[in-house]
Amino acid sequence: MLDKRLLALLGKDKKYIVWMVICNLLTTVCNAAIAFCLCGAIDLALKGSALSEYLTVLLAAAGAAALRFLLILMNGSYGARLGSNAKETLRRRIYEKTARLGTCTTDGLSLASLTQVSIEGVEQLDLYYSTYIPQFFYSMISPFLLFALFMFISVPSAVILICCVPLIPASIIAVSRYAKKIFDKYWGQYTKMGDAFLDTISGMKELKIYGTDGRDHDHMNSEAEEFRKITMKVLTMQLASTTIMDLVAYGGAGLGIGIAAASNGSIHSLFGLSMPAALLFIVLSAVDFFLPLRALGSAFHVSMNGATAGKKILALLDTPEPEWGKEEIGKKDIALKDVVFSYDGQRIVLDHVSMEAPSGSLTAIVGRSGCGKSTVVSLLSGLRQVKSGSVTVGGTELKKLSRDSFYQHAGVVSCNTHLFTDTVRNNFRIAKPDITDTEIMQALKNVDMDAFIAQAGGPDLELREDTVNLSGGQRQRLALAVALSADKDIYFFDEVTSNIDAESEDIIMKNIYGLSREKTVVMISHRLKNVVKADRIYVLDGGKVVQLGDHQQLMAENGVYQALYNEQKALEEGKIK
Repeated sequence: MLDKRLLALLGKDKKYIVWMVICNLLTTVCNAAIAFCLCGAIDLALKGSALSEYLTVLLAAAGAAALRFLLILMNGSYGARLGSNAKETLRRRIYEKTARLGTCTTDGLSLASLTQVSIEGVEQLDLYYSTYIPQFFYSMISPFLLFALFMFISVPSAVILICCVPLIPASIIAVSRYAKKIFDKYWGQYTKMGDAFLDTISGMKELKIYGTDGRDHDHMNSEAEEFRKITMKVLTMQLASTTIMDLVAYGGAGLGIGIAAASNGSIHSLFGLSMPAALLFIVLSAVDFFLPLRALGSAFHVSMNGATAGKKILALLDTPEPEWGKEEIGKKDIALKDVVFSYDGQRIVLDHVSMEAPSGSLTAIVGRSGCGKSTVVSLLSGLRQVKSGSVTVGGTELKKLSRDSFYQHAGVVSCNTHLFTDTVRNNFRIAKPDITDTEIMQALKNVDMDAFIAQAGGPDLELREDTVNLSGGQRQRLALAVALSADKDIYFFDEVTSNIDAESEDIIMKNIYGLSREKTVVMISHRLKNVVKADRIYVLDGGKVVQLGDHQQLMAENGVYQALYNEQKALEEGKIK
């Protein structure tokens, strides 16, 4: 079972496989030499030779043993280098691919699955490379090497032994189809359990609040039990396969020895050995026909796990990357032109949508939940790319721009913008590496966070995991301050005032309005109160632009916007219960 694509991932490190195979073959020669010397010593003893005659045999045996020891060390060293280089290369490629994909990575692979593939999956693939692949080539060559040697001693025995050898690969092939299905289920259940565990840990507070942690405990037990069952199937399959290979290996060796013993007259002397000593050599070496293939069978089960993980890695590496060009960004106005978009190729999310966001203005996108607002922002901000239609910046298609150039001028702030578990200063340095403490405090003052941060420890304040030491409003204001410190020319705000207090909402909107006087600002807001001052408002409904204008124009049209605005106003005033 060789996967050419997995093998190709090794690049120049494939040379270590060649050296490992050579070392193993020379080790087989050394084993035969040691067995020959032992038989020679016994032959000399039967002849009653003098002690001095043993010297040559003993020196040859010692030399063969020393060379064998050296070859084993070299083989281990090559295997360690191969495994180490393979892990480093794979993890680097996974990281680089993930970085190039950006948010697209999570479409087909969850965070827990990505972690498992990049850690445990790479470890399993290391065994595939450093154990299975070298053993595969070695076990294919070794029996023919011994066959050539045995032909000098007993032709019937050599023929029987070489004919029995394919029975082990046949048994491996017989279980491979069943094994593949088991390992696919094994990895599927493994990643599923990891996802469930991470989800449970992340939502432990909610589970405790609603008193459903017991139910989730039972669910995790159920997932763990399923994983135990599939693991036991894997172990049962491995045990059965090993038993079959042992029967073939030792049964074949016994048959070869029996044939040699039964045809004693056909045994030829080997390099001066008597016929009894030559027969003893067959007894000692016959099993070496099968041991490499038996080891291959044992490595096969490990390799199946690694190959399954490797396919997941290949699937990640094969994920199409966003297209980017080399042109520099010019004007900062941005637009969608006749865009059609679908996530799954079936349900249309955006249907021939066209929008413009001029520089020095605030463009708002509103509509009911699920109408495609966030999809528009993800397309405008380059997080996803259109399949039909175009996104342009200053008249140039987004995909023709340099990625670095675009993100030097564009920033995205959402309701779930990530703040790192680090100091306030280091979070600002992500947006602006050379920012000073004075600039940090000024940025915090702009969002009315300077007094709080100063009392809590200043720029050295450590943000805890999930920023639990900040309120929701403080978190959003801090994320806004970090984004504004980067001083971009284009800003996208995706529900940035979602689930925060009124005071924080007013502070954030004040900053956005001020920003829009000189920047290109695109904002999504579920609260229409926040878009009243927008220069232009696009109203989406069913994936289409159904209205365009400012607040006064849209209220006068008696359409979707007016209905949404009046509903929200009535709800806030308590007229709707």
